[in-house]
Amino acid sequence: MDKKITPVILGADLNCYNLARAFHEQYGVKSYAFGRYAVSATKYSKIIHFTCVPKIDEKSVMLDTLHRFADAHLGEKLILFGCTDEYVEMIIRNKEELTDFLCPYPSLNVLETVAKKAEFYKACDKFGIPYPETVVLTGKTPASELTAEKLGFKYPIIVKPSSSADYWKFPFDGMKKVYTADSPEEAEKIMNEIYGAGYPDKMILQEFIDGGDSQMRVFTAFSDEHGKVRAMCLGHTMLEEHTPKGLGNHAAIVTEPVSSFPLSEKLKDMLEDMGYTGYSNFDIKLREGTKDDYRVFEVNLRHGRSNYYVTAAGINLAKLAAEVFESEGDDCIRCNKSVFWHHIPRSTVYAYTDDRQLVETAKKLDREGNESSSVWYKPDFVMNPLRFICVLEQLRRQKKKYKLYCVKKG
Repeated sequence: MDKKITPVILGADLNCYNLARAFHEQYGVKSYAFGRYAVSATKYSKIIHFTCVPKIDEKSVMLDTLHRFADAHLGEKLILFGCTDEYVEMIIRNKEELTDFLCPYPSLNVLETVAKKAEFYKACDKFGIPYPETVVLTGKTPASELTAEKLGFKYPIIVKPSSSADYWKFPFDGMKKVYTADSPEEAEKIMNEIYGAGYPDKMILQEFIDGGDSQMRVFTAFSDEHGKVRAMCLGHTMLEEHTPKGLGNHAAIVTEPVSSFPLSEKLKDMLEDMGYTGYSNFDIKLREGTKDDYRVFEVNLRHGRSNYYVTAAGINLAKLAAEVFESEGDDCIRCNKSVFWHHIPRSTVYAYTDDRQLVETAKKLDREGNESSSVWYKPDFVMNPLRFICVLEQLRRQKKKYKLYCVKKG
């Protein structure tokens, strides 16, 4: 590379560590991260220089922090990333003031078209991409209007905010990423809590797609600055997190050939039609008892929290941003390598995964050397006992969380 590559990351969670590890593996560089507080996923790491900026989620503070950083790193190739929807939205909305940075994210127009689930489903309709039966609401709604007859699908149902970025700005006790309601009265209560906390956008009520964690799929794509999709990777979820705020986050994944996924080309066509640029991450579920009834839930306009599953499968996310984003070409890498990725202990994955055949697949991949743990990165442990101890404690706490929130399957 002509210039020194310097990754700059907003956030400090597992997403941040996965990305920093990809850069360290590919280029041997340290990433710089800015967050409101330190997080165990990146704590004591030698591959990340973390700075606590309590109000980094405010526009003026973010811009001042990044401008100062750019002034101190003249002549370097600065690549800017956001680890949450909120940070990504801030980057996209302020691209014109962040010209010192390469920002591998879509345009403001795309943000306002598909970042919110209600608008995303309209784009899916255009390309025949199936999603769950859905009702969109704009405010508190009485239980009498939330019956199965009125909604058009039976209970239990899924209740979730259309705008994740806005939702997390209005915290309240008992807050969850996604809710399941067993009755109209419960759905009304959830809606009242969310809107009562100040959430200003639409709410999504959806049919519940039968099946456990192992029916989930995660599809990651990367598009260059010309809107061409240049890489795609499919993950078969083994196990998700089960804490209230972590529900739905991937904890373990086995990658499968993109060629085996019937929606891959439709998703590619949709991304290219809208001129999408940068990372995209889709949450998808296969209805239990079917072979091809996939339903797309949402798209994240960023690399997902579990993004290291892509790097582990041979498509380094850092290289995509540093070398592919500004290049020209029609070539698209379709990942066909199978790997077992996880960020919690293997024993926990094996014990709580509901698909026992998938467990055997993961064990076989492990025996063959096709296994990777995000936090178990040996170069970060050398002469760094604090990081080693921190990782061991993270894994211990994960075991404790699953004992508390999940039921063993093995």
